[in-house]
Amino acid sequence: MTDILIATHNKHKLAEFKNLLEPMGYHIIGADEAGLPDIEETGTTFRSNSALKALAAAQFSGMVTIADDSGLCVHAINNEPGLYSARYAKANGGYPAVFEVLLGRLKDDFSAHFECCLCLVRPNETPLFFEGQVFGRLTHDADASVEAFGYDPIFVPDGYDRPFGGLTSEIKNKISHRARALEKLVAYLKG
Repeated sequence: MTDILIATHNKHKLAEFKNLLEPMGYHIIGADEAGLPDIEETGTTFRSNSALKALAAAQFSGMVTIADDSGLCVHAINNEPGLYSARYAKANGGYPAVFEVLLGRLKDDFSAHFECCLCLVRPNETPLFFEGQVFGRLTHDADASVEAFGYDPIFVPDGYDRPFGGLTSEIKNKISHRARALEKLVAYLKG
């Protein structure tokens, strides 16, 4: 069984990685368990932020590492909050207060997408990147299960009538931006 460090302190993201990778025989270790300090995201793209985190975590731990950077891109406002999704939420009262702030900026166009870039770093190898997107729209009718986090309660993926937050984790783990990026990473790992 191969250990993989997931460079996140977010328990929800860690659970998604565990659900998708542990059935393949990987042992997933989170940043908290590894004692990994917070890594500042100073990049200007999802790719650069995921690389910053993966490289720093791999150097710190000596382990195979996966890091991601992801965000909500709202089309009517130049794909904001995008790269700064978590910081935007924090600056606007956190979740769910940020939902009304964000939705209040929109008029007719509620189209949006989630974007994710995963970076895989193995010791002494070049970082590899795997990207995924899921398109949909925002809604004022927030819907959240116990497992929902971030902007999931207000994002309705194309082809569905409920937000991510109201879908089961099984469905979300098949159609999300992170699942699509992980599908590419898994294909590489199996290859």
